Amino acid sequence: MSDNKNETQQEGIYPFSEIESRWQSFWDQEKIFEVDALSDKPKFYCLVMFPYPSAALHVGHGRNYIIGDAVARYKLMRGFNVLSPMGFDAFGLPAENAALKTNIHPKISTLSNIERMKKQLNQWGVGYDWSREVASCLPNYYKWTQWIFLKLYEKGLAYKKKAAVNWCSSCQTVLANEQVVNDACERCDTHVETKELEQWFFKITDYADKLLDDLKLLENWPDRVKTMQRNWIGRSEGVTIEFPIADEESKLPCFTTRVDTIHGATYVVLAPEHPLVSNLIKDVDEKENIEAFIRKVRAEDRIERMSEDGEKEGVFTGRYAINPMTQEKIPIWLANYVLFDYGTGCVMAVPTHDQRDFLFAKKYNLPLRVVIDNPKEALKESEMTEAYEDEGVLVESGAFTGKGNQESWNLIADFMERNDIGKRSINYRLKDWLISRQRYWGAPIPIIYCDTCGAVPVPESELPVVLPEEVEFKPTGKSPLQDNADFLNVKCPKCQSDARREVDTMDTFVDSSWYYLRYLSPNDETKAFDFDLVNKWLPVDQYIGGVEHAILHLLYSRFITKVLHDLDLLSFSEPFKNLFTQGMIIKDGAKMSKSKGNVVSPDPLIEKYGADTVRLYTLFIGPPEKDAEWNDRAADGSFRFLGRVWRFVTQSSDWKIAGEAKWKSKDLKRLLHQTIKKVTEDLEGDFHFNTAISAIMELINACFQFQQQSEEDKALLNEVALNVTLLIAPFVPHVSEELWSRLGNEGSIFRASWPSFDADSLKTDEVEIVVQVLGKVRARACVPSDISEEDLKKYVLADEKVKTWIDGKEIRKIIIVPNKLVNIVV
Repeated sequence: MSDNKNETQQEGIYPFSEIESRWQSFWDQEKIFEVDALSDKPKFYCLVMFPYPSAALHVGHGRNYIIGDAVARYKLMRGFNVLSPMGFDAFGLPAENAALKTNIHPKISTLSNIERMKKQLNQWGVGYDWSREVASCLPNYYKWTQWIFLKLYEKGLAYKKKAAVNWCSSCQTVLANEQVVNDACERCDTHVETKELEQWFFKITDYADKLLDDLKLLENWPDRVKTMQRNWIGRSEGVTIEFPIADEESKLPCFTTRVDTIHGATYVVLAPEHPLVSNLIKDVDEKENIEAFIRKVRAEDRIERMSEDGEKEGVFTGRYAINPMTQEKIPIWLANYVLFDYGTGCVMAVPTHDQRDFLFAKKYNLPLRVVIDNPKEALKESEMTEAYEDEGVLVESGAFTGKGNQESWNLIADFMERNDIGKRSINYRLKDWLISRQRYWGAPIPIIYCDTCGAVPVPESELPVVLPEEVEFKPTGKSPLQDNADFLNVKCPKCQSDARREVDTMDTFVDSSWYYLRYLSPNDETKAFDFDLVNKWLPVDQYIGGVEHAILHLLYSRFITKVLHDLDLLSFSEPFKNLFTQGMIIKDGAKMSKSKGNVVSPDPLIEKYGADTVRLYTLFIGPPEKDAEWNDRAADGSFRFLGRVWRFVTQSSDWKIAGEAKWKSKDLKRLLHQTIKKVTEDLEGDFHFNTAISAIMELINACFQFQQQSEEDKALLNEVALNVTLLIAPFVPHVSEELWSRLGNEGSIFRASWPSFDADSLKTDEVEIVVQVLGKVRARACVPSDISEEDLKKYVLADEKVKTWIDGKEIRKIIIVPNKLVNIVV
């Protein structure tokens, strides 16, 4: 970069290395982002999902924070009292796994990473109220995570039970169902196994209906996210049918959503782990073989068992049930594809009308019976190559034969309820939230075990249960807290007998399920959050983060908010009013990751171009809700544009252009106000930063085709320069502050008012009309914007170019799109 200021301005290169650090220091000194939470100004809570403190941020991470910063700065200029805090989701497996390899304590590496990330965020020019910073790994935060656990425990929403769990052998810990993706650990991609362990759960299923029904309150959430949550909760309405077991008094309850097919149920299938199985097979000849099958299935992966593509295996128990509608004896089978904790653990099998049952029946030569016929062509069991799962007419269905299967659903359900055969019921795909982790680096679960008193909650006055720092990390799957006698051994709070602490820690999603409440009073030592402040500032006005959190963090946060609301601690039941999920920035067609070698560090780009260029390119790269491919070389275009802005604004009072002047003053003024209107609408709507920036680029291009010829022109150019500086401020704050200052303004541009457009200035005297003949462009015409349709027709038909295409032909119709197009049909 040249040291000569005139040369610098002439080439359009601005001194970013000088101005960016200076304005970052200015924002800190002026406390631009420190909010007065008690102010009477209209509030706006802008929140970006707080990050896990990894070693360094890349440009893909930057999209999230830059979007949030642009929104916060825009709202500041609109006069809002903006709360834009930041913290760190600082517990988690990566730091502990690193400790196993490097012998660096997770606390040391985590806090070091936090400082590194804060430095990078500052380099990006991202502004936060750092006086409200939280880190979930510090005792003054996780004390209140433990307090929330105790509140759920008191309400009966936290409980411990032995359960089959997802186990990652690499991370050596349990995973919640939501953390298993394609049979693998979402963090390390290791194949997930199944283990049975004593685990702590949160009873999120008690809130299934509320979580589902209240999705309708979230009008400003992406439909995609709401659909993902709706599917994950998976509410199914059906009937639980009681199948009597032949030769004994007990019954098998089977949940089904297809009660209309009951007459075609030719066998039932139990989960191998069903508690009734041991009694069913106790006297059968094949008991040993059946037990061997059960042991085999128990060792299988639960995810594979549920998979549509997995191999379906089973064994006959030697016992029979009675189909309560046909009174026929049907065999009872065990199969690997039925799980005890889904539905009732018992499935009525209708092979002719369920593809999974069809494949199983064909494999084991089980009977088929058609009970829903294809209206187009009668079905024959012997000729079927797949299950018929469409609508049709009931056959072989007793009194319901001849009726449509849809209309028969309620009729059959009514019949069952009248005759005590079955009862309408609701089933959910959602399972309780497993929060136990057999790891060290997490919030300790505040429970003490006493041989006399059982499980005893730690008294609130003794919180936090502090995570000891002197531990030894071993890749055994056993929590290192078990080997820490000072932590483990404790007195029972009830009877003062010798007792021991719970050694599991909480899932990190518990930490992140309430952090948005803590920002209002991050240093309060007496309570988790300030009731008055939280109920004033929340729900969060704008939440920004990745769609990958749709059924993890977002669902858990909604659950915890609803629990706290029911405890009368919150006046609202949904935490986030507006949600924006940004797309990923990818490189070489894939998500950025160290393992793929496609990570792009922002540091060299900032050094070469400045933070504002990186910010501008990040926002301009494409629609922010969609994925976009990063290209370092394309950032050069954003840099050149900022150079043009710099040159124009710094020279606007004495503006001269070298080329031909193509813009008139009235047209430039109209374009200015059109641009203000466009940028404002894009920022108020769905954050169309790319089109907002494009509009500003068009305005700047027009200025480079406008020649100043009068004092009125000079005043117009000064007006454009001032407004361009304001319009680009949320996107490129450093250069905007510098230009604002050079234009003679005092203080920060973010304490100035956002520009408003003049409706009268948007009006046009003339418009260019495209003239088509049979859909092909044949001429263009400049006409008064208020011309009548009749006068427009006369004008167009008199045009010499048009005449050559219509002479001697019959004009059948003239189609007019006002102020845009005339199409003549001949």
